[in-house]
Parts: sequence; C-alpha cells; structure tokens
Amino acid sequence: MRDHAQGTIGTVTGFDLTVSDTRGIRDFYAAVVGGEARPLGLGDRDDYQMLAADDTPRAGVSPRRGANADRPAHWLSHVTVADLDTSLERVRALGGRVLTEPRGTGPGAYAVIADPAGAVLALRQRAVDG
Repeated sequence: MRDHAQGTIGTVTGFDLTVSDTRGIRDFYAAVVGGEARPLGLGDRDDYQMLAADDTPRAGVSPRRGANADRPAHWLSHVTVADLDTSLERVRALGGRVLTEPRGTGPGAYAVIADPAGAVLALRQRAVDG
C-alpha cells in the first residue's frame, strides 16, 4: 500500500503482498477484485501498486527478493501509529519483537513487528496533522 501516511491512528491503512511471481499475482488480483495494477518504478524490482476503481491505492505487491527472499508468500497488514519509535519501544517492553527496524523517516516510515504470539504486522508513522 502506498497511501501509508494516511489513516486514523490504530486503523489498518494498507496491505502488502510478497510473492515470487509479482506479475502473475498482480494480474490475478486485478481480474478477481477489479481495479488496476501500476508499476512503482523501483529499478529492477517488479513492485506494483494495486489501485481501486477510483484510482485510490489499496495494496502493494512486492517480489520475494532481498530482505524478503526467505519469507513465504504472505499478506502484511499496516496499522497507523501516532509515534513509531514509541510503539516499537512498547513492542519490546511487552514481549514482542521488532523484525524489521524502521525503514524511511517521517510520515510513512514503517517497521515490521511480531507480537508475543508470533503474529506479524507493520506499524506506520502517521502523517503530521495540519
């Protein structure tokens, strides 16, 4: 999802899908749920942004390469938080793990965590109001 700096704190604001065959899966979801897939233009990567019929970004499709190479195919939900650093401190203090240290800075920066049961979620920094 590339509209990740938006949303109300505590709500799911996007989804990313990591798979080996991004082109095939992008076409699958475009046919099954509708909308359009738009290339993100990230060099030699084959990343796509899935758009709703009104052109609103709704999900991202990323290849299983680099940091994602050893991960199984999966959907990753993104939840908006008020302060990413504070939330990551709480994750650690409450028995969770930070799987991916923050990527990016400011609005839209994110990190991937696992809760104490092992379930995985991405936390996204909310845009500053105003």
